[in-house]
Amino acid sequence: MSTDERQAISGRAERSARSAPPRGGPPATPPIGLQLSRTARAVTNAFERAMAEAGGSASAWQVLVLVRAGQWGTQAQMAEAMGITGATLTHHLNALEDQGLVRRWREASNRRVQQVALTDAGEALFDRLRDVAMRHDQRLRSALSDKEVAQLGKLLDKVRAGVES
Repeated sequence: MSTDERQAISGRAERSARSAPPRGGPPATPPIGLQLSRTARAVTNAFERAMAEAGGSASAWQVLVLVRAGQWGTQAQMAEAMGITGATLTHHLNALEDQGLVRRWREASNRRVQQVALTDAGEALFDRLRDVAMRHDQRLRSALSDKEVAQLGKLLDKVRAGVES
């Protein structure tokens, strides 16, 4: 085992010992997962409320962003980009199509490929929801300095990498 590996293991053990609860008592600090979960829930709920007030939803916004970007060749690729199943994306697209926000058609050269585009009403909703999303992001950043925003991003990336490895 290399010196770097021993130091990494030792550092993890020290961090674990610092956050380990005293015998029979609560942890010295709240578990990171709990803090992340509570924060994510609060941020998500605030975003959902803001989107609803503007006539949309977070899921509709995600679909509109991907459709507007036009970089997703198939619905399967779009679903993967959103982290949802193809069936769930189809449900969202059906709802948006029923509301007149998107239109779908099959390519003449390959009937298996379905294209999606925003309608004029979809473009208008996109613009409204983009303003909401930008205000929401500004609200999240308002209590942090630029340096803290960068640090938070790096820390969240490290936490995610730790659970994905």
